[in-house]
Amino acid sequence: MHSVDPTTEQMIRSVLAYAENRLRLDPVPLDGCRRDPAEFDALLNGLPGEEPHDPDQVLGAYASVLAPGVISADSPRFLGFIPAAPTKAALLFDMLVSCASIQGISWLEASGAIHAENLVLRLIADRAGLPGPAGGCFVSGGSAANLSALMVAREVAKRRAGAQGRRLRAVVSADAHSSIANTLRILEMGALTVTTSDHRLTGPALRAAIEADGDPSSLATVVATAGTTNAGIIDDLAGAAEVARDYGLWFHVDGAYGGAGLFAPSVRRAYDGIEHADSFVLDPHKWLFAPFDCAALLYRDPALARSVHRQEASYLDVIHEEPADWNPTDYAYHLTRRARGLPLWFSLSVHGAKAYGEAIETAIRLASEAAAEIAGRSYLELIREPDLGIVLFRRRGWTAPQYAGWADRLLADQVAFLPPSAWEGETVARFAFLHPHTSMDLVRQILDRME
Repeated sequence: MHSVDPTTEQMIRSVLAYAENRLRLDPVPLDGCRRDPAEFDALLNGLPGEEPHDPDQVLGAYASVLAPGVISADSPRFLGFIPAAPTKAALLFDMLVSCASIQGISWLEASGAIHAENLVLRLIADRAGLPGPAGGCFVSGGSAANLSALMVAREVAKRRAGAQGRRLRAVVSADAHSSIANTLRILEMGALTVTTSDHRLTGPALRAAIEADGDPSSLATVVATAGTTNAGIIDDLAGAAEVARDYGLWFHVDGAYGGAGLFAPSVRRAYDGIEHADSFVLDPHKWLFAPFDCAALLYRDPALARSVHRQEASYLDVIHEEPADWNPTDYAYHLTRRARGLPLWFSLSVHGAKAYGEAIETAIRLASEAAAEIAGRSYLELIREPDLGIVLFRRRGWTAPQYAGWADRLLADQVAFLPPSAWEGETVARFAFLHPHTSMDLVRQILDRME
């Protein structure tokens, strides 16, 4: 299995040919033929099993049975949840990273790879206005990044006088990502939830909630969002930062989806205040066009994160012998990790950051144009003007089953993947624009099917 024999030679040719064909798809088809497990098992005909099979037979089973059962998140017709649109350069280099089996734990093992990743982290930190010493690591996604960052926030708060032995809490918006609530549950922290009429966390609302709560000593962190997942709303980061500073709280910014807007000049001012963040999350596998899975986690003071996350064991002593070495394992809850930031480094180096900003601006413009199109149709209603690339709207008179049926038909006809969402308890429609090749013609086609 580990030698380059005739079987390996055959696999190399076949798999690389398949990968080449997939990379050449333009546009990427939507796919997404759902089957139940029994049907998959019948079509796979015993794969895998005790005995070997011809590699081309196995690859053929993947291509004909499994792959069509996956909705392509990198298709310009994928407009639900948060799409993906990895560049061809990033996809190619991701193959190289996998072939090289890079263990990105420590400087000892992978200094070259880690240095390249750190250059990308520095670029993101500079866009956010974080100070020179800021740094961190790449993790699998926003959930892992939020968990790692808020774990540091909790431990830093525990070190405060009077916080020992208390159940600490975080101040969060009602529109914070679901991973924030999950993280607080894992960390056994409570939540002081702030609700606002326009769904945007502001400094005054945050201050009023803390003052009304009456127990600021139990608070560890303020969590703001730079681009909510459901509506793309950027919180009042400057106001939240001021309140966090006044109360001595850790200021965390979840920009997993929307943080990439830092690269778009048209919306950059909306992020003012992010430079005060103690920790910041951005998912390049979303709006920075990297492959799954890739999230950037940054700390204003990495030494605090290292004091929380560094793992001690005799077999790890060797990676800590040089204090100046940068070990990504010291900045999140993980140990083993792939060098998932390298494909982004390669693509950014090939295309330049300016091209990334232009691609992000394309989605922002498309959202604005789609909102105008919706506002001009009497049977539709725009719920709110988009801040970034997400547009929420309703079809007047429709019920939840009608939205579901419309979405099912769109997918069945390979027009778009556009599952409904909810807004203030009501089922609504939602565009999530990210792919720079999504067109207004497609948007109009989708809206026509609601008439």
